Amino acid sequence: MGVIVRVLQAGRMSYIPALKLQQLLEGHHKSSKEATAIKDTLILVEHFPVYTVGIRSNDYSKETEDKLVSLGADFHRTNRGGLITFHGPGQLVVYPILNLKNYKPSVRWYVHQIEQTVIDVCTEMGIEAETSPYTGVWVGGRKICAIGIHGSRFITTHGLALNCNTNLEWFSHIVPCGIKGKEVTSLSREMGRECTIEEVLPIFLNSFSKLFGCILCDFSKEDTDKIFKDIGKDNRTLN
Repeated sequence: MGVIVRVLQAGRMSYIPALKLQQLLEGHHKSSKEATAIKDTLILVEHFPVYTVGIRSNDYSKETEDKLVSLGADFHRTNRGGLITFHGPGQLVVYPILNLKNYKPSVRWYVHQIEQTVIDVCTEMGIEAETSPYTGVWVGGRKICAIGIHGSRFITTHGLALNCNTNLEWFSHIVPCGIKGKEVTSLSREMGRECTIEEVLPIFLNSFSKLFGCILCDFSKEDTDKIFKDIGKDNRTLN
């Protein structure tokens, strides 16, 4: 029997409440004496516009931050790997809170599995995607999915952002992930038609389940209500 992974449909929310969700679930893992006592979780979220930067946040000045905020987006510095990226409507953001000891205690393996999950999604949608020397998933040299993770005691936080029908104009104000001369793309752009998160989500979950050898189940309403109460929020569409 595979590892059970709970799926938390968090809806659309600002970045900080989603970060609090990650930290809460990470804390549950670390406070447990048994590796399997706390079930792994996939947080599925769509963010309000926000620019986030990774651990090399000193590369971005207050002037840069203010400029991006003036566009109508939030700006946050995080402890994930990677440089600057954008999250916003039309983008499937997935934060896996996993204990890698339940799978393979290797961060390199984990990143590869995440990349392959997204590649399989693209293949299912009729798009030829691949990895590159840079982290993430690419279509003909254009980045379709950003990946930035953090691992502590083999517990993962942060995750991936797959552009479905994202407004790509937001990326024109930054050098996405610090890689100069590379474009950003979306499933909608590559398919030549509107492709929504709702269309992509079941394909993503099926691919994730196969590659991680896990069994997915939804959070119960009771557990969902409790976890949002624990972070000080009582609904799932939060600005």
